[in-house]
Amino acid sequence: MNDAIEQPPMKKGLSGTALRVATVVPLIPIIIWMMFVGPRWVWQTFILAAIAIGGYELMAMKVPSSRGLRSWGSMTAVLFAYTLMFTTTASAVYGAVLIIILGAMAWSLLQDDPLHNASVRVGWLLGTPVYVGGTLAAVALVRDFDPTGAWVLLTMVLAWGSDTSAYFVGRKFGKTKLAPRISPKKTLEGSAGGLAASVVGAVIMSFFLPGLGPIDAIALGILAGAAGQAGDLLISVLKRSSGVKDSGGILPGHGGILDRADALAFTAPATWAYGHFIAGF
Repeated sequence: MNDAIEQPPMKKGLSGTALRVATVVPLIPIIIWMMFVGPRWVWQTFILAAIAIGGYELMAMKVPSSRGLRSWGSMTAVLFAYTLMFTTTASAVYGAVLIIILGAMAWSLLQDDPLHNASVRVGWLLGTPVYVGGTLAAVALVRDFDPTGAWVLLTMVLAWGSDTSAYFVGRKFGKTKLAPRISPKKTLEGSAGGLAASVVGAVIMSFFLPGLGPIDAIALGILAGAAGQAGDLLISVLKRSSGVKDSGGILPGHGGILDRADALAFTAPATWAYGHFIAGF
């Protein structure tokens, strides 16, 4: 009788939760330093790098046939964000928009892909700079509000506090589907819990932020919380229509930049709009 061959023990990788924690924990002190203490240009560079990756991820999902198109979408997202972050004149913004439009026209005419794909190419060559660069630029802009970094923290609380609360409330009490065709696990109960967390987080932050009163904090919590949830659903639509689970793989356990910044991309403009037009920063 042959002796049984002993198999080497299987190597176990980190669980999903452990991998997420292991990815995020080393980044937390670095991000906090950039938000509150580091030079302004360091935070701006960090956001522009995230926008470059996010733009590439989006183009890779929607126009996967050409690396050149992906790179152009990434660059124009950075161009548009840079223009919003560093200029205040309408002519500069219009110049960036003109480059984006002309580039979309050129790529569409020069590509050899079947003609029926042209509308998709044009749409995302025009849409990627706005969706990625135009929204995430606000994460850099709110750092300039006084006190430095605190409004960025508020933006994150509104986005990720809502997301976390919606997840746990939905798991515990969720019964009514919110958008079953887009994201079957999301529920109305979870959505309500997320909005409540956004309001509570905004009210707590209002005690540390001059210019943000409790009543305004409630309004901002509802508005930004709802915008963040809409952003979460939007990236789900984009991924589902592209047949992918994650937008990318740069953050092990989390996916890509767009997977983590889906809600933040919409709470940030809402927070910036309040700070700029109402609080007067």
